[in-house]
Formats: sequence, C-alpha cells, structure tokens
Amino acid sequence: MLIVDDFGVQYTGREHAEHLHATLQAHYEVTTDWGGTKFAGIDFQWDYTKHTCRATMNGYIDEVLLKFDHPRPKKPQHSPHKHRKIVYGADSQLQTIDIDTSPPLDATGIKRVQAIVGCLLYYARACDNKLLCTLSTISTQQASATQNTLAAVNHLLDHVATYPSDGITFKASNMILAAHSDASYLSESKARSRAGAHIFLSNNDPIPQNNGQVLSISAVLRSVYGSVAEAELAALYKCATEMVPLRNALEEMGWKQPRSPIQVDNSTAEGYVNNTIVTKRLKSIDMRINWLKDRKSQGQFRIY
Repeated sequence: MLIVDDFGVQYTGREHAEHLHATLQAHYEVTTDWGGTKFAGIDFQWDYTKHTCRATMNGYIDEVLLKFDHPRPKKPQHSPHKHRKIVYGADSQLQTIDIDTSPPLDATGIKRVQAIVGCLLYYARACDNKLLCTLSTISTQQASATQNTLAAVNHLLDHVATYPSDGITFKASNMILAAHSDASYLSESKARSRAGAHIFLSNNDPIPQNNGQVLSISAVLRSVYGSVAEAELAALYKCATEMVPLRNALEEMGWKQPRSPIQVDNSTAEGYVNNTIVTKRLKSIDMRINWLKDRKSQGQFRIY
C-alpha cells in the first residue's frame, strides 16, 4: 500500500526487504517499523495465533475533543445520531423528515462544523464505519448549517467520546471480494433514499463469512426513487461499480477472483438482475438493470 511517503510492503525473505531498505536509505531519510504497528495514523494489533489484525487510532478522539474544546458527556451517548421514533403497529413508517427551521450558524460556526466532519470522516473510514451514516447526513447540511446541525454534531462528538477506542478486526481469508448491499427508502430529506454497502474480503463460500470492510458505503442518493426496489437497484449499482476497480486490483496482485458475491435483501431487485422476474415499465431504471446484467453475464458478480 502506498500513501505518498508512508507505505508498507509484503515480502518473502528478510534479505529482500533489507535490500529495498538499504537502497532507499542511500537516497532518502527513512524510518522503519518492522512490526507493522502503524500506517497512515492507524494502529495495528496483530494476532498471529488467531490470524487477525485489529485497526484502531489510539488517542485520536482525545485529540479531536481537545482541538474543538468539546467536554466529555456526563451521561454515555450510545448512538451516533438522534433516535427517530418508531410508530409501533403501523404497516409502514410514513413520517417524513421535518424541514429544518432553526437559526443558521454564522461563518465561524459553519467552518467549525466542516472541520469536525473532516476530522471524523477519516477516523470513520479507517476504524469506525458506524459513524458514516451520520456524517453523510451532516455533510449534506454543512454548507448552510443551522443550530440543529450543530446539535447533531455535538451529539456525534458525545458518542465518540463515549467510545474513543473503537476499531475494526480483519480476519485472514482467501482474498475473495464480497459485499452486502442495501438501501434505506425515503429516509432522508427531500424524499431521498440512502445507499449502503459493506465490501469485504472472505472465502469462496456460497454465503461468505463476514469480515472487516475494505470499503464501506453510506451515501444519500441524489435522485428520488418511486419504489423500494428502484432504490435497492440504485444501491446495488453503486456497490457493484465500486467493486470493479477493487476486483481489478486484486487480480493484478495475484488473487484470482471468481464471481464476486453480493447479498441483497430485496427479492424484486435480485429477480430483475437474475432474470427471474419479467421486467415491464422500467425505463427509469433500465440502465442500472442492464449494466448489472452485463457484468453478471461477464462472470464478475453473483447476486443472491
């Protein structure tokens, strides 16, 4: 992996790694970590008996709280965002997102919100993907942030202060790319939906065992969709397009890929792609369906 001047190498034979190190030392100032305990600010804890690696960012949240002068909560905050009340007994949840009428923040307040989102976004991608849903919602509001946006940011800071050392555990696998894809219908403002995906490396099993994510997707879909199946197909399309370059990278690294399994929880979306449902009146989603069918017929994906 390469991030400008911070990189890690996998090697067979210590002498080859030392040869690379000596060559670099002849021209550059180089520091080394033979234990592989830190990369791009991420701390790694290796367990060679259980074949696992846990990624954390020790002390990062403490620095964020100090930087933005946010006090630790008196009561633990277990959720990254405010709970939306469920109407029990209803066939479907019909509540819409309330329009935010709270006072707008000044330029300093908006810049503070944007800075906090930026700090936590790297942390979320690196070792706490549970924050991504909340962060993407706040990101859609940050250009014209209000008092409600600030309250949501403070709620999120209370949550990370409650759990400052969260991390992701990766298990050794056969490097087969797999994913779970899902959509949350009409759950965002302006009648929009959310796409979610968990992309990970596993074994070539009918239902691959879960693992730490290679990539997590939690994004508000810009278009307004007319049905749950349409939103599910949009989320599946987004997930599959992100997996194509990952498949290519793994192939070039020597890890031959079978059809990448993608799990969905909507039988209509699965039926469209696998041709078990006759499609009619689908012009609005025709492109996504046919792209997914094309890639499936090329042997890139297995939708189940």
